[in-house]
Amino acid sequence: MKIKDYYAKQKCTVSFEFFPPKTDEGELKLFEVARELKELKPSFISVTYGALGTTRSNTLRIVSKIKKEIGIEAAAHLTCVAHTRDEIEKVLADLQSSGIENIVALRGDPPKGETEFKPVSNGFTHASELVNFIRRHPTLSRAFSLAIAGYPEGHVECKDKDLDLKNLKHKVDQGADVVITQLFFDNRKYFHFVERARKIGISIPIVPGIMPVTQGPQIQKFAQMCGASIPDEMNQAIQKYGENQIAIEAYGIEFTTRQCRELIDGGVPGLHFYTLNKSNATRQIYHNLFR
Repeated sequence: MKIKDYYAKQKCTVSFEFFPPKTDEGELKLFEVARELKELKPSFISVTYGALGTTRSNTLRIVSKIKKEIGIEAAAHLTCVAHTRDEIEKVLADLQSSGIENIVALRGDPPKGETEFKPVSNGFTHASELVNFIRRHPTLSRAFSLAIAGYPEGHVECKDKDLDLKNLKHKVDQGADVVITQLFFDNRKYFHFVERARKIGISIPIVPGIMPVTQGPQIQKFAQMCGASIPDEMNQAIQKYGENQIAIEAYGIEFTTRQCRELIDGGVPGLHFYTLNKSNATRQIYHNLFR
């Protein structure tokens, strides 16, 4: 089933994001977590994509298994990094032949050690070009539902928030079905982002991306990487609990539960959890919200 249909039919859909592990043991753990989270009846699970295509085959294998063996709808991330148009076309054909109907279309981050994104010859510079390529493909144009990324606090490479929003509108106009946001911790940033998006004609669902706080230094690193601000309350908690893992995770679950309740009350189309391939915090937050 295409993910755009979930957002059309359900009041508030829940989805999860995984990343391909680097070891066989990690992959077995991922499938164990997926089976645990299946009990929560997620609409879909998305799986990320490595720089330089290093996890391309892993992503395809994992999304196929999640859908066919575990029985959860799956979405494959697809980036422009280091891929020519011909290579992207091959990936699309492989996804279709594996029964995958959903793609999260992204530009992708520069490879490790590089600070600037550089497209390969006959490749794509922006995610909007990738969306355009898929939607105008002679045989695959309607094979997939396409999600794209949105940035409530602006993309780290674009200081002009109005320009960043125009770039999002351009991606949407190429044929995207759903926007999934980068993580954020201040709901005012999300609601203001949605309000601004609606004013310039973006009408598709804008789904908040949620990352439960389970480790203080880790969340600070992620926030810095993606340009998300951390509320004073959270910074104080991180400082207070230090290396007390049990305490910081309990705080994170309580904080994220509050955050999600406010988002649900505000009418969001769904919640997309960045799980980091773990189930404990996400399951507890879900039970706090829906049980």
